[in-house]
Amino acid sequence: MEYERGDYIMIYRYSSRRKRLDTSFLNEKLKDAISYDRIAGYFSSSIIEVAGEAIESIQGCARIVCNSEMKKEDVVTASAAVNAMRREWCSIKPEERYMDIPERLEKLYDLIKSGKLLIKVVPNDVFGLIHGKAGVITLKDGRKTAFIGSVNESYAGWKLNYEILWEDDSEEAVKWVQEEFDYFWNSPYAVLLADFIVEDIKRISRRKVVYSIEEWRKDPEPASTVIESPVYREELGLWEHQKYFINMAFNDHKKYGARYVLADMVGLGKTVQLAMAAQLMALYGDKPILVIVPKTLIWQWQDEMNTLLDMPSAVWDGKGWVDENGIRYPANGDAAIKKCPRRIGIISQGLITANSEQVQHLLNLEYECVIVDEAHRARRKNLGPGREDEKPEPNNLMKFLLEISKRTKSMLLATATPVQLYPIEAWDLLYILAQGSDAVLGNAFSMWRKYPQRAIDLITGKQTLDRFDRENWEWIRNPFPPASEGETTFGFIRKQLGMADDEFVIRPEVFDQLREQDKRRIFRIIDDNFMTEHNPFIRHIVRRTRDYLENTINPETGEPYLKKIEVELMGESDDEAIILPPYLQEAYNYAEEFCELLKKRLKTKGFFKTLLLRRIGSTIIAGKITAERMLNSWGQLVLEEDYEEDEVEEEKDLQSEEKNLTEEERNCLKKLIEALNINKERDPKYNLVLKLLIEDKWIERGCIIFSQYYDSAFWVAESLSRDLPNEKIGLYAGGDKSGVFVNGIYERKSKEEIKQMVKRHELKVLVGTDAASEGLNLQTLGTLINLDLPWNPTRLEQRKGRIQRIGQVYDKVYIYNMRYKGSVEDRVHQLLSERFANIYNMFGQIPDVLEDVWVHVALNEIEEAKKKIDAIPKQHPFEIRYHVNVGKVDWESCARVLDNREKRKYLMRGWR
Repeated sequence: MEYERGDYIMIYRYSSRRKRLDTSFLNEKLKDAISYDRIAGYFSSSIIEVAGEAIESIQGCARIVCNSEMKKEDVVTASAAVNAMRREWCSIKPEERYMDIPERLEKLYDLIKSGKLLIKVVPNDVFGLIHGKAGVITLKDGRKTAFIGSVNESYAGWKLNYEILWEDDSEEAVKWVQEEFDYFWNSPYAVLLADFIVEDIKRISRRKVVYSIEEWRKDPEPASTVIESPVYREELGLWEHQKYFINMAFNDHKKYGARYVLADMVGLGKTVQLAMAAQLMALYGDKPILVIVPKTLIWQWQDEMNTLLDMPSAVWDGKGWVDENGIRYPANGDAAIKKCPRRIGIISQGLITANSEQVQHLLNLEYECVIVDEAHRARRKNLGPGREDEKPEPNNLMKFLLEISKRTKSMLLATATPVQLYPIEAWDLLYILAQGSDAVLGNAFSMWRKYPQRAIDLITGKQTLDRFDRENWEWIRNPFPPASEGETTFGFIRKQLGMADDEFVIRPEVFDQLREQDKRRIFRIIDDNFMTEHNPFIRHIVRRTRDYLENTINPETGEPYLKKIEVELMGESDDEAIILPPYLQEAYNYAEEFCELLKKRLKTKGFFKTLLLRRIGSTIIAGKITAERMLNSWGQLVLEEDYEEDEVEEEKDLQSEEKNLTEEERNCLKKLIEALNINKERDPKYNLVLKLLIEDKWIERGCIIFSQYYDSAFWVAESLSRDLPNEKIGLYAGGDKSGVFVNGIYERKSKEEIKQMVKRHELKVLVGTDAASEGLNLQTLGTLINLDLPWNPTRLEQRKGRIQRIGQVYDKVYIYNMRYKGSVEDRVHQLLSERFANIYNMFGQIPDVLEDVWVHVALNEIEEAKKKIDAIPKQHPFEIRYHVNVGKVDWESCARVLDNREKRKYLMRGWR
């Protein structure tokens, strides 16, 4: 139906009830049109279907502006906008939704890449949901026409649905619609469609699914197993250095087994690299995968593998195996640990350090791969200057790893500090790897095995060899480097000698049998700094630092490998220590007195002697609750999530008489509690938290508040919810203790729900225990408050890594470290303050061994504390140039995909 007004101005009314709108309007108008500006619907459902013949037929450019689920906070920076768009696009699972229209996807990709189609998206919460649908078409003869109606820019909108449309080619109408379009198109909140989505459209258009593991094994591409996993589709993909390591480890595994120490700095994603390597190896072979981690991380590992990689696993909790769904498989029989119901089994290091009976059964199996997190805990007892060439006296963990190394094809050890204090510690880790492979340190007669101190001196330049010294050959031949380290040198000699890829030892007499030109090659190897460039340490220790990745340009992108996120640290100066009011200082003094009393009576190492001081150093309320528990149930007062393995063993070592408090100890606790009950003044730490959030406006950037104790975290979250009316305060903790507070009322939530609320900006303040310091991505939060300072220094780095990570909205994040004036933490800080920066710069973090300093200070053993500090070298004890181990690995364009159901089904098989 149409209505004519005057000679030139026409108004047309269209109804899909009468005629299909694509044939009666769209195709006709766009044929050879000069341009097309369109306000459409949601980008995730619209853009796929604009690539019809009509758009193709225009001469010029089509511009589409679409709705998005993004928030306006997401467009603060370009990277945040890209990440938000990526999440929304992936959430609709386009690889499943559009798998039947590859031709249309390919057409859409070509239109966008040619510049013929430009798409911008605007967040819903800026303008509200854009229901208005309109467009302006510049026809082939230069005339313009405008239209409005209910039609989305989609196949259903133009061809299937009941829609109505009103066309008006008057100057007034065209101008009006154009102004509406331009308003959205030129808005600072409108952002161009992300390159990731454009390239993903291309990938999906070429997508082919592999439906069997056997077929995948014929060409086992790593990308085909991960490109559609949650870490890629729901998160933000992988960094180049992560892909590089996974690729390298898997390629080695296929050939002769991967043997590496992954020593990336904290916060660079070691867990994902190890887990993905484990998945690939599990799919490639048929033997079990064993993952050994600290007790506090076993559930985190399982959760991260399941949520990021869609990868099932089982955890041994001492009573049986527990799978990713929480289903328990009770231990039946002495060898129950050998009956893991999943291909990948996770056990606690505590099981090994306690020398459990089940450990021996693990040594009766053959493995595809063994992975060890926090591997520096496997140490020799005979550490110290001048003892490097002694045979290692291994602790229980190291002893176990030396044995199991012989029974696995691949082995990956992870630690941010392969050297805690002594260079021999790095050699010890390689020695563990070497038990199952001559590739690492050569065979039992290798110089690298027999003379570790000389090896370290040679590679660090403390000793040198003459070019013609025959000893050079001994260091080179056993192990002989792989061809990949030099095709014209190592590769050529390997070819001449007929060495297979999995051979690494050349007989000593072979040198005399070499041709003269090959001997000259050996001399060139020596001249090219063999000892410093091709030694086992840099070959098998993979270390990337944040500083290197942030300051090195990726030639593929012209951008640094890692976006630089500056950290502004506060609370470190002496005058920033928090002064306790008199009554709280009195309570703290009673805690110290109680600690002294326990010191005289208990024979344990220090955890139980210092427990009250650890907790009262977190918050006064945590100290009070702990004191009350001690009075009522001494010996059973530590929450499960606070335990470390050595602390569990210490509890077991407590004699029955030691678990009974003396009268003097009980009186001391009563006085502490009484001092806190008399005065209800707020903890000054909490007052500072409020100031930072409100006066300093940290809440506007979003804030994570960490405490190592649930008591402290719960109290702070509850208090904030009362002081910040209607503000949702999240609580993230171990087990099922996570939830949300509003106006002091608590509602339990799962950890996954909390994560999603943070992502959607529904939570600006999150209070977490150290359960939140591993595996939780908080790049939407720009500030962090450490309510307490853990005595294990690694935890501080792990906390910082929650916000100093890929996808962080802000270029600078703020961190505030809190401590009470005169507390154990403050006294340690004073002892270490001059050394902290130097220690951090040397090691990349504070070594775990310095936890003993806190214990000594708490027990008033100041001289012992100073000895520990003085033992730290003034410069790094083992300066070594690591290989870069980062480069372009293209997984994003991979169109060959392993069927996820088949992959998961295979990984759900138990050990055999």
